[in-house]
Amino acid sequence: MSFSLPRLYAILDAAYFQDSESLLSSAEGLVSGGVSLLQYRNKSGNARQMLEQARELKQRLDPSIKLIMNDRADLCLAAGFDGVHVGQDDLSPDAARKVIGERLWLGVSTHNPSQLSNADKTTSNYLAIGPVFTTGSRANPDPVIGVEGVRKARELTRKPLVAIGGITRANCREVIAAGADAVAVISDLSRDPRKSAEEFFRILG
Repeated sequence: MSFSLPRLYAILDAAYFQDSESLLSSAEGLVSGGVSLLQYRNKSGNARQMLEQARELKQRLDPSIKLIMNDRADLCLAAGFDGVHVGQDDLSPDAARKVIGERLWLGVSTHNPSQLSNADKTTSNYLAIGPVFTTGSRANPDPVIGVEGVRKARELTRKPLVAIGGITRANCREVIAAGADAVAVISDLSRDPRKSAEEFFRILG
């Protein structure tokens, strides 16, 4: 199966929003700005709240928008999402694949060459590497790998590569130039989502 990612991989982190409505309207803004791939991430909510928000996203957004669930393969299925993204401390890629089946997308977060090489051997559709720059979206972030870390990661896999961590409109081009297929962005899309997304696409070309 040929697999490609849009240049901008938007992450909708529930921690950035006061309520469901602001989260949903931000998602709509991102999509109107050109976003076609959106990951829903909620590290602190309970399963019921996560499922409600996920189903609402699915209902409100155009069916062409690819929706990825962070961590929870079970909720990915329950919400009718297009895939799941797992980290190093979540369900293993093989276990996640068993839950979601062959058809849905599977992404895996990695933070160093060893993790990336291991993830490359799984049935994952794409791999994420980071944090590229200092990031405020995680309580205990892994060591920053820099643009050089992206370059090394590119040499280790032929799978689509998503760079994540502290990526902004100011630095995204150098990350793509280092070999990333896409940049994952949280905070630099959270203010004025539509305008921010449009600017990212303009910069990324």
